[in-house]
Amino acid sequence: MRDAFIYDSVRSPRGKGRADGSLHEVTPVKLSADMLNAIKERNGLTGDEFEDVIWGNATQVKEQGGCLARTAVLASDLNERVPGLSINRFCASGMEAVNLAANQVRGGAGDAYIAGGVECMSRVPMGSDGAAIAADPSVAMKTYFVPQGISADIIATEYGISRDDADAFAMESQARAAAAWKDGRFKKSVVEIKDQNGLPILANDEYMRPGTDMQALGALKPAFKDQGEVMPGFDAVAMLKYPHLERINHIHHAGNSSGIVDGSAAVLIGSKEFGEANGLKPRARIKATAKIGTDPTIMLTGPVPATEKILSDSGMSISDIDLFEVNEAFSSVVLRFMQAFDVDHGKLNVNGGAIAMGHPLGASGAIIIGILLDEMERQDKETGLATLCVASGMGAATIIERV
Repeated sequence: MRDAFIYDSVRSPRGKGRADGSLHEVTPVKLSADMLNAIKERNGLTGDEFEDVIWGNATQVKEQGGCLARTAVLASDLNERVPGLSINRFCASGMEAVNLAANQVRGGAGDAYIAGGVECMSRVPMGSDGAAIAADPSVAMKTYFVPQGISADIIATEYGISRDDADAFAMESQARAAAAWKDGRFKKSVVEIKDQNGLPILANDEYMRPGTDMQALGALKPAFKDQGEVMPGFDAVAMLKYPHLERINHIHHAGNSSGIVDGSAAVLIGSKEFGEANGLKPRARIKATAKIGTDPTIMLTGPVPATEKILSDSGMSISDIDLFEVNEAFSSVVLRFMQAFDVDHGKLNVNGGAIAMGHPLGASGAIIIGILLDEMERQDKETGLATLCVASGMGAATIIERV
């Protein structure tokens, strides 16, 4: 089996996922095509070298539907002979695109891929696809379905995570993200988005609230309390699955949950032969990939078993990992990961995360892989692990090694 290398990684800045967000007027196709063009141009490629473009997005309807990957290729400067594959593993779609591309290269099915994803949440709202897991009563009843915010609160209740714990983590995410931007740590990978006339639209993540403190977070009301408690509430459904819980402790709100944003990211994956033929130096090797299914009610615990699986599959232990990126869907997700593996916060999400900068669903997996790689280079570290929780009860993970 061949090695699969990361040669480059780019992302857009993340715009507020509202009608007044800076990227609201940018379509998913354009945002995706901009990332494809950036990979081509930054690496001096012709656009004909790629076996495929594998592109993730979580809400595949309307302008994000119809095999967006192929449409993005046609809208870009890549050769039309390059096909496109759209995939959906909800929040892990961008990571799964990278993992799939890497495993294709490892297996000999082509020498180069662009993989990543997009989500324009201001234009195609989350849930607008009418997903069966939530909309089909027969499925929802069988799985004891509850919305993700309730699931995050179940994690907090089950594992003893307090509101203060969650708020303190969120405040630190904001502080770290602000420091990272101020220090220029994202400059290597962030591609400024411009309009059709070449005029700048957005160059920085705009969702951040760098002045956030515990007092401001403490003033926010729990976002999912009414959804859980007002009859017929989802708390009652959850406690059918978890009868040992006397009640659900609702600790999450907009300030300690991931932000709704627009964004895109792309990773250039290739073989050793691809790099040599095009004069490119690999930045990292994708050592291992993993995905797993988990309890669909608590839903968001996937990073723990996915990490256990990827470590076992690769013969590694948690102490072998120098840096971690765990997607900040909700504070309790990352706090549970740290609790499960006794991970030092100084090694995890050192530049902040989705609580501060936002979570463009289909792009986030590729974004955190790129951020991890940049930080490994900055700190001169060898091995990193990126992982995400996934809707409906799944987890995904990727281990990369610098070369």
